[in-house]
Amino acid sequence: MLEVEAVSRSFGARKVLHDVSFTVGDGRMTGFVGGNGAGKTTTMRIILGVLSSDSGSVTLDGTRLTPADRALFGYMPEERGLYPKMKVAEQIVYLGRLHGMSDAAATKSTTHLLDRLGLGERANATVESLSLGNQQRAQIAAALVHDPSVLVLDEPFSGLDPMAVQTVQAVLAEHAAGGAPVLFSSHQLDIVERICDDLVVIADGSIRASGSREDLRSTHSEPRFEIEVSGSGDAGWVREMPGVDVVDLDGAYALFEVERGDGGLDAAQSVLRRALETGPVSRFAPVHPTLSQIFTEVVK
Repeated sequence: MLEVEAVSRSFGARKVLHDVSFTVGDGRMTGFVGGNGAGKTTTMRIILGVLSSDSGSVTLDGTRLTPADRALFGYMPEERGLYPKMKVAEQIVYLGRLHGMSDAAATKSTTHLLDRLGLGERANATVESLSLGNQQRAQIAAALVHDPSVLVLDEPFSGLDPMAVQTVQAVLAEHAAGGAPVLFSSHQLDIVERICDDLVVIADGSIRASGSREDLRSTHSEPRFEIEVSGSGDAGWVREMPGVDVVDLDGAYALFEVERGDGGLDAAQSVLRRALETGPVSRFAPVHPTLSQIFTEVVK
């Protein structure tokens, strides 16, 4: 488990991180989200040892990180850092060698990753000849070539089309399934919500929320339900039900909130029973907030 504990950092008089604490579990994909300037990249650079912190610590399995530990990490910066005139496979093999791999092992890993990422046919092309999306895939291969113990990715899905996102997602999920903690930042909240196990939300250099998707949904929203009666029915009666606060009403459709706990669930079930007494019900279900809604709530 990778643990960031009470990390602070200032640049001159400007404090950019304030006691930042969160964990990245073994084998879990953790999405790190926040607006521009929130502190994501600074935090990642401190994890990697590129920057030092003013206070706090970063540990792996309870032990402070050493340069030898960090040499086993995989990192993909937001800015593309590959040599543009080098051939793709040649460059990734070279990076694998820098991580201590033999030429044979680095070549085998490179071939496998390029094939998995859909770049096998472009292995001998120069980086600068690739599209921006393919350059992004090559960077991901570079971060993974040495089978890192921890993976830290800054905006890995930037510039990727939907099919490429699925491909990269599958490759990263495979790596996490091997037990490595995976931390990635992204502005694409729909992608984060779809693929991550845990979320960390940062704003103005402070952690505003962290935990599993389910925990955050439970913590940062009131229980909501939607109901729709069939035919030409009118759901206006939902307003009269005790313990119910109607959020939206449109003819046969109603979206409503209830209080947390058993009392709220009883109120929701009362709405369903009343609806069934009046006729068929075409839809009744809890409504979970999106990551975008949670993000908006916790950073405001």
